[in-house]
Amino acid sequence: MSDVILANAMLVLPSEVIRGSIRVQDGHITAIEQGAQVPAGAIDCESDLVMPGLIELHTDNLERHIEPRPRVSWPHASAIIAHDGELASVGITTVYDALRVGSVVSNNKANYGEYARKLADEILDLRAKGALRISHFLHLRAEVCSETLIEELAKFGPEDRIGIVSLMDHTPGQRQFRNQTQLRAYVCGKHGLSDAEFDAHVAVQIALSSRLGAAHEAAAVSEARRFGAVLASHDDTTRAQVAVSGQHGALFAEFPTTLEAAKACRDHGIKVMMGAPNLIRGGSHSGNVAAQALAEADLLDVVSSDYVPSALLSAGLMLGDLWGDIARGIRTVTSAPAAAVGLQDRGHLGIGARADIVRVTRLPGATTPRGTWVQGKRVA
Repeated sequence: MSDVILANAMLVLPSEVIRGSIRVQDGHITAIEQGAQVPAGAIDCESDLVMPGLIELHTDNLERHIEPRPRVSWPHASAIIAHDGELASVGITTVYDALRVGSVVSNNKANYGEYARKLADEILDLRAKGALRISHFLHLRAEVCSETLIEELAKFGPEDRIGIVSLMDHTPGQRQFRNQTQLRAYVCGKHGLSDAEFDAHVAVQIALSSRLGAAHEAAAVSEARRFGAVLASHDDTTRAQVAVSGQHGALFAEFPTTLEAAKACRDHGIKVMMGAPNLIRGGSHSGNVAAQALAEADLLDVVSSDYVPSALLSAGLMLGDLWGDIARGIRTVTSAPAAAVGLQDRGHLGIGARADIVRVTRLPGATTPRGTWVQGKRVA
């Protein structure tokens, strides 16, 4: 692999931003030097930001490519490759693809079926064939309010690159769906249910959770250990829920819904992750706590693009502006997510680090990635 030198750049280092150059050899960073000089053969970055590749822990983006319209199924290989290319184009160099495990197969209009094992095989096969540009791991979203969670988890093993198992509980009336009005709008809009059908659906889900929820939660915690995966909580709302997450060994909390829960996470040593769309839009689309409020309270550690891949880079820079510290903002989308899942070889610009790098131009009201490198190879 040929050497790459990115020169005359504003390098976003772990704790500061300096003007300088970075040299890459054999997929790793081998030198970082200060100054505006542009050596022969180097890429003149013209004062652009050069930062570590972004690390995405929770994204539903692949689902959008697989089902580009309601009830339209797209060929999976094409969808995965398009998803991978989109992430590379916005500076994401490592992704944990979020796949739901736990299905509802009984006879009602809001069914959702099993898909994770087959899709995981397709992702891993494309990776093995060298068809993907960036680094892919799996994130299993364990839905405890389901009928088949234990059976679906049993189909996975430590060889499947499962980096995260998150405890998802979408039982109506609590967590993300504690607001029944918002839940009604979401479910009826997605599945075309009448009011009577929605009420029946809620009753079924509550009964299902009461019957199987505790067993499913315990199984997900146990399986995360078997996979060697990090455990994450999801949509914690109360101090009591955070305490349970801590007892289970959760290392980070995805999208806590209240300031109370975020504060409790800090008390339990659980890192807080919020969605970039929440930050950029100025609030949660579900009416939950605003990401900016947590950032201002020093309760925000990690950012996820959630459902808008391009939002991740914008959010890191937005936080840098908010805090008056670009390096700190960029840490929320690079080194902080890397640390949350135990990746030590990436997420920072340093000698010996994996050469996952992004070049970025900041324009008024916009952020433009101008180059993405994975292990020193340009992929976008």
